[in-house]
Amino acid sequence: MTITLTRELVAQIFEHLERAYPNEGGGFLLGRLSHSGGAQIVRIRPVENVAAPEERHHRYAMTPADWARLEDEADALGLMLVGYYHSHPDSPAIPSEYDRAHALPNFRYLIATVQAAKATELRAWQLAEDRSAFTELALNILEDSQN
Repeated sequence: MTITLTRELVAQIFEHLERAYPNEGGGFLLGRLSHSGGAQIVRIRPVENVAAPEERHHRYAMTPADWARLEDEADALGLMLVGYYHSHPDSPAIPSEYDRAHALPNFRYLIATVQAAKATELRAWQLAEDRSAFTELALNILEDSQN
């Protein structure tokens, strides 16, 4: 499976996550799913990190109201919430045990490493149906918008 998005969207994700540093930042991926299980990301929506202040450097949380609001927005645009992105400040762009425990098998996840306030890597993941582990997905980064 492949996650497709534009270089412009990657830049927006990196900009948001660099601003959040040294804390984790995150948001939703809006787009479309293919019959093969891949996803085309059309828009991103940053969401405020509402984790406890002392936990924000290694935890990310949002409110149920954020989820509902963005689900309504995606529906209005003829899109769906296909996943979620977040940062791992000064850590590898691989899912943590916390990520696994809180992930949904039907979502795609983009994780970015942010080192010293500079995003350096972006990787894509999906949780197995049995919730036991993540599988890395291919990233297809387009030069321009092809919505």
